[in-house]
Amino acid sequence: MPTIDRTTAPGMPSIERLGEDAVLLRFGDVIAHEVVARVHGASRQIRERRPTWLLDIVPAYATLVLVIDPLACAGHDAQAEAMAWLQEQVFVTDSAPASREVEIPVHYGGSDGPDLADVAHHAGLDCTAFIERHSAGRYTVAMLGFAPGFPYLIGLDPALAMPRLDTPRTRVEAGSVGIGGAQAGIYPQAGPGGWRIIGRTRQVLFAASRTPPAQLAPGDRVRFVPVAE
Repeated sequence: MPTIDRTTAPGMPSIERLGEDAVLLRFGDVIAHEVVARVHGASRQIRERRPTWLLDIVPAYATLVLVIDPLACAGHDAQAEAMAWLQEQVFVTDSAPASREVEIPVHYGGSDGPDLADVAHHAGLDCTAFIERHSAGRYTVAMLGFAPGFPYLIGLDPALAMPRLDTPRTRVEAGSVGIGGAQAGIYPQAGPGGWRIIGRTRQVLFAASRTPPAQLAPGDRVRFVPVAE
């Protein structure tokens, strides 16, 4: 690993306690590709070095939570031990391995995409042009959350952004592809939701019987492929 002066290295996170058994690394306060890349780069490097006190890693848009085993440092403050270890690390992203690209086939519109016409109109496009713009995007899984396996995707064309519904639906079908503000996402299971639904995939994004259960992982790149119904 290259030697970097921690006091001048760009993008170094702040480190703080989170509750009694976790540490929070904060890399920024905006949703941006470069911030997400630093979060994922640090997550990979910490997993590779795997300190004995580490139980789990939870990445988000601009933060990384490390869950600590309080018994790993018998007689010591495990959080303090973890924070001291983290202060010694230098996280770089230029040596990160290439991420996976996953194609997601999507049927746009109709009963699978009840909000397509409204979202296209909001963007000043017809449905065909909207589908072309949306499927031409290259998306990155920033994090999983909200529901098991739900990918929050960055990379949406800003012209296609639209606020969430004022009143969420009581049921959104599994595989529904949605837009929520400036983000895209895919509902892995049926349930309530307030994102604008523009299409649906028949791929199963989450199955507890699989290893790993989620099809997508933070850092994966996603490409939507339009398909006939």
